[in-house]
Amino acid sequence: MTKNKLAFIVRFILILLIFLLVIDTPALAQSQLPDLSATQLQQLDKLAQKAFAATNAGDFATAETYWTKIIEQFPDNPAALSNRGNARVSQNKLAEAIADYNKAIELAPNATDPYLNRGTALEGLGKWQDAIADYNRVLELDPKDAMAYNNRGNAEAGLGQWESAITDYRQSADMAPNFAFARANYALALYQTGQTDEAIRTMRNLVRKYPNFADMRAALTAAYWAQGKHGEAESNWVAAVGLDRRYKDLDWVANTRRWPPVMVAALEKFQKLQ
Repeated sequence: MTKNKLAFIVRFILILLIFLLVIDTPALAQSQLPDLSATQLQQLDKLAQKAFAATNAGDFATAETYWTKIIEQFPDNPAALSNRGNARVSQNKLAEAIADYNKAIELAPNATDPYLNRGTALEGLGKWQDAIADYNRVLELDPKDAMAYNNRGNAEAGLGQWESAITDYRQSADMAPNFAFARANYALALYQTGQTDEAIRTMRNLVRKYPNFADMRAALTAAYWAQGKHGEAESNWVAAVGLDRRYKDLDWVANTRRWPPVMVAALEKFQKLQ
């Protein structure tokens, strides 16, 4: 796999995590800050806001620069280290990111974010078992962390452990009903294991709730085509590529979005016979 493909993979995972990190980080940061003057706190807040703004704009190199400035002033702040790790992951600087997460974990061993984030970096390296160990640690600390269940499912899928992945995806989606990608991952894993009817039912429910969900539109395209429902397949395909043209690229679907092999093969048949 090329570096560019790997960067896309880890960036995709980061997109799912970033909003949780924005929410969770302040509490972690405040718990680790020394006594600061009002001026120092204001400076720190401005740098953090700039870092988050750069992240939300997809400018991860700039975000890394701002987090580094914070760390230079406060080297023992685990939230800054964890967030700089995120910026580095998105640039495919996986070893450097893991070093940041390791330091954050050393400083705040009972905080969940650094373990969760390190797990995503380990997935980017294909170190599925190590990633699972980090997600297990998150769930020891917080058994209700829906993202950890979803991510553990991703790592299990990487190992081909589809039944375990199905269990974790379902747990994640049940715990966070609006976490659409967890339910989508559940549907895809069901299709991989031959549970076609339940997979399609889940896909249809997701599209009914989220009509612009390109991932499930594309999945329904493949599933309906395999069933000989060509009209429904074509209709969903028009919607899918209208929303996200990347689904026309099977390499992206298989190696970046990381659809299961059976689902990828079904989409490939549609594209070749269309």
